Amino acid sequence: MIKMEIKGLLMDPASNMPVVILRDMEKGHFLPIWIGVFEANAIALEMEKMTPPRPMTHDLLKNVLTELDTRVERVVINDLRENTFFARIHLLQRDSPLSVDSRPSDAIALALRSHAEIFVEEGVLEKSRNLHAEGSDQDPERLRKWLDEADPDELGKYRM
Repeated sequence: MIKMEIKGLLMDPASNMPVVILRDMEKGHFLPIWIGVFEANAIALEMEKMTPPRPMTHDLLKNVLTELDTRVERVVINDLRENTFFARIHLLQRDSPLSVDSRPSDAIALALRSHAEIFVEEGVLEKSRNLHAEGSDQDPERLRKWLDEADPDELGKYRM
């Protein structure tokens, strides 16, 4: 598994869809994951340390886990099939490990709130690179150029 950090959350100007950018902390490889607007908003709220007046869904989930004496150990983006990423949330309830299937965007939103680490299986990075090499409309060179030219102050800024 490869430890990742969130490099940014941006609107892809080509598709007008939110994209969360994960970066390999050692080698600097990027993993873009296009996500929904609501999920992007949940991630952006936590990245910007904005507290809504009432708990949002991911806040509620974190609160429920806390009440059940359960903590998020880590999240792992563990598969890429038919252009869809899959993730698992690894929990520890007292001394019992649990693993729950999740969308990556929900896993990332919960990881941020729980201060849990984010990992990607090495095979997922390879599949992602192969997907782009096969002519996906999400061109990695365009993405790399876009990230290189992005204002660092704008990385992490997400606007509805």
